[in-house]
Amino acid sequence: MYVHLGEDILVRTKDIVAILDKETVKSSQSMKELLESESNKIVPLTKGDFKSIVITVDAVYYSPLASGTLKKRSAKLAIQEF
Repeated sequence: MYVHLGEDILVRTKDIVAILDKETVKSSQSMKELLESESNKIVPLTKGDFKSIVITVDAVYYSPLASGTLKKRSAKLAIQEF
């Protein structure tokens, strides 16, 4: 199944590694370092401010949707796969 991240982007649920809140990332030095090392894989899905970061196997998405919303969507879809 797929999760809609915003701006017509769909990602397979089994490819999602983490869904993080923007504030969590700002407060963690190790997350900042991770994002800097993966800067060539970043895909911004919003022209303005993002609300969450979705890390997948292939890319890092800056999503305009809240991390709670994305978590609910991925959990519902993961249950439906079985």
